[in-house]
Amino acid sequence: MLIDQQLVEKAEKLMPSLQTNEVEIQNIIEVIADDAAFQGWRIKQSMTPQEWKERSYGKNDSFIVDFGDHYVGYVKLAIKSVGSPPDAPLKLKLTFGEMPCEIAEPFESYEGWLSSSWLQEELLFVDVLPAEIRLPRRYCFRYIKVEVLDTSVKYKVAFDDIHCDAVTSGDILQVAALPASLPQDIVEMDRIAIKTLQDCMQTVFEDGPKRDRRLWIGDLRLQAQANYYTFQNYDLVKRCLYLFGGMRLEDGTVGACVFEKPYAHVDDTKLYDYALFFVSVLHDYYEATKDMDVLLELWPIAMEQLEIGVKRLDDRGIVADDSTWWCFTDWHDELNKQASAQAVLIYCLKHGRELASILGKQEHYKYITEKIQLTTNASMQYLWDENEGFFVSGENGQVSWASQIWMALAEVLPSELNALLLERLLEESPSVGMTTPYMYHHLIEALFLVGHNEQAITQMQAYWGGMMQDGADTFWELYNPNDKKQSPYGSNLINSYCHAWSCTPTYFIRKYLV
Repeated sequence: MLIDQQLVEKAEKLMPSLQTNEVEIQNIIEVIADDAAFQGWRIKQSMTPQEWKERSYGKNDSFIVDFGDHYVGYVKLAIKSVGSPPDAPLKLKLTFGEMPCEIAEPFESYEGWLSSSWLQEELLFVDVLPAEIRLPRRYCFRYIKVEVLDTSVKYKVAFDDIHCDAVTSGDILQVAALPASLPQDIVEMDRIAIKTLQDCMQTVFEDGPKRDRRLWIGDLRLQAQANYYTFQNYDLVKRCLYLFGGMRLEDGTVGACVFEKPYAHVDDTKLYDYALFFVSVLHDYYEATKDMDVLLELWPIAMEQLEIGVKRLDDRGIVADDSTWWCFTDWHDELNKQASAQAVLIYCLKHGRELASILGKQEHYKYITEKIQLTTNASMQYLWDENEGFFVSGENGQVSWASQIWMALAEVLPSELNALLLERLLEESPSVGMTTPYMYHHLIEALFLVGHNEQAITQMQAYWGGMMQDGADTFWELYNPNDKKQSPYGSNLINSYCHAWSCTPTYFIRKYLV
């Protein structure tokens, strides 16, 4: 690991204070099986909070509280005994859920490949009643199922209070209101997107406050873009840039993600596209802030990422496609990522050239320009299929949505042909499609880029609007309208239902529609 302690210390000095807001439960509910509902579950009110406070609960009793919206924070409970003096500890189980499926489906059924420790549950033993308990772990939820596993035959328990101290570094008072002329569905989409971003804004821009709860650069890039049009928390972006720049892998590559605890350190995950995106995040930050000091400090690291990225080119000027690397692009098992990686390299080279020009780095500008010409010409010669009318990827010449979208964003084709490429993509709809909001974001960005604003809005309303219709309080890590239980991890129970890369409708709305 390469450590620049000065950058790390600057990052730590930018640690934000978290705002705390106490939120109360809104309803006591049941979760009911319903094939017509999202993932097969719907909620139904069973009693009011006041009725719930008047009830007592004994062994094997349970209830589900609904906070009415998605929150990230620390839960407090006030519990008292009812009946005879307690002669045994109270044994409680709490299950936290962003979505009804997490409350309804037992965690014991989980068979995914990610650690089951991400499933949010707590087992409590309370020796003395009455008690006020603050759970030490931070949770991410709308619903909590409370199960009284045991008391004794002599007493029951009642709950005077359950509330959450919700935390975020996103100050909602900094977000400007939208014009009244916008359609209501767009206004609501904007609100949910902002809530998604806000709940992911902690001491860094987390990718998901339930899971993985850390800083990923692919998510950061999109969060920062949305942040510039909403919370305008520039110091939080700067902190994240310093963390990535200050702790790199042994070969100089910017790591894909960073941990904050027990001390700041970079993960050993290396992603080709994510490392290159350091350049784009720095570019976007400078465009939003004109912060020349940060640009001067971090430019050498950004330039190094471009040089490392270029090293993967083969003799043709194409990113080598072999088993020694991984480019994220999208969660898709069938997707060949060579063409999209090529396009990401060109996209980031162009951002780097803009920064080199601003800094007056003539040698860097010349080098980058030569690599843009090399990779663009190679893309047209080796990846463009005139008969297909699409860019192809890999030995088998795969045609995918991701390849066309990233080539469009990289502007490999002239502007008119770029627009035609996306029109043809929407018309012919290749079978290797998109899986995540991350990839849908790039489709919509590409449509806006070529001036197809109506199609961009239509796609946004269909995709994020579909989440809204399916009950999203915050936008999700993954949404497949044709398979609503799909998960890249083997179980929808562990999917993140408040995820950073899904916050960007607010960016599109405020950049292109206001």
